[in-house]
Amino acid sequence: MILAGDIGGTNARLALFEHVDGDLQPVAEQVFRSAAFKSLDEIVAQFVQSHDHKVEAACFGIAGPVKAGVATTPNLPWMVRAADLARHSTPNIRLINDLEANAHGISVLRPADLHPIAAGVADPAGNCAVVSAGTGLGEAGICRDGGHFVVFASEGGHGDFAPRNELEIELLRYLLRQFEHVSYERILSGPGLYNVYRFLRDTGRGEEPDWLRQALESGNPPAVISEAALNGKSSTCAQALDLFVQIYGAEAGNAALRLKATGGVFLGGGIAPRIAAKLAGPLFLEAFRAKGRLRGLLETVPIHIITNDKTALLGAAHCAAMMAGASRSSAAARS
Repeated sequence: MILAGDIGGTNARLALFEHVDGDLQPVAEQVFRSAAFKSLDEIVAQFVQSHDHKVEAACFGIAGPVKAGVATTPNLPWMVRAADLARHSTPNIRLINDLEANAHGISVLRPADLHPIAAGVADPAGNCAVVSAGTGLGEAGICRDGGHFVVFASEGGHGDFAPRNELEIELLRYLLRQFEHVSYERILSGPGLYNVYRFLRDTGRGEEPDWLRQALESGNPPAVISEAALNGKSSTCAQALDLFVQIYGAEAGNAALRLKATGGVFLGGGIAPRIAAKLAGPLFLEAFRAKGRLRGLLETVPIHIITNDKTALLGAAHCAAMMAGASRSSAAARS
């Protein structure tokens, strides 16, 4: 039995998988509200105790940097240690970055799990980039070694926000009054969309009627803003979403250049599927491609939205399955 986890700032999704005819099939799955628990240990212990299965290998994708089996979570007050989790599951355990898990999951997705927004011309031997906006902003890379995917983690979402025009320079100045360091995650995330909205409102670029103020106070601000923008209810929300989309395009283009992602760029996270029509429009694509002398290169890059919200979980399960297979091979060689 394989234990896999996709651990985000909002939700922690755990699942047990078993091999059926060479494929991994889910046996049990549960979603936990991350902030309701003091640690990932509590979540794993509760999940494992509620399912009577022997775990052969486990892998968890964590929303944060992972080093030597220890992960810190920027959007949760947790310190996650593989050694602690092993007490509740198996010694054969691995922690990886959640975008690393997402990238592993791409290799097992079906065509129906991907929504193309730019066809491009994919290089079968080219690198790929994964850029995912959700509770935070994650980035990862994929290179191909022969016929195999080689995935590597990144913390590119915490890189310095680089404004491209006067409006974005003013946005940077606005955010610097609130944050010591302004990363792309301060803009390209759920909380980031609210930051963009507040910038437009507070600098007199948009009005906030009473109904919108009440909705923001009583609801989930990013969801309120995106819904009001897409439904045409608020010009301020529409401006905020447009600016968000342009900056998302610019940073996705940056990631494509850094990794020379001629194999494609994949947009993950919870936000992209909800605003797919916007991302397929000219604001995102022009910002993605507007890289001066390298524009021609980026015009050939395919861009897909990942629509399967279990991609990171599948990627973690894939990693755990490879660990289990390696352990069995090692045991057979010793015998």
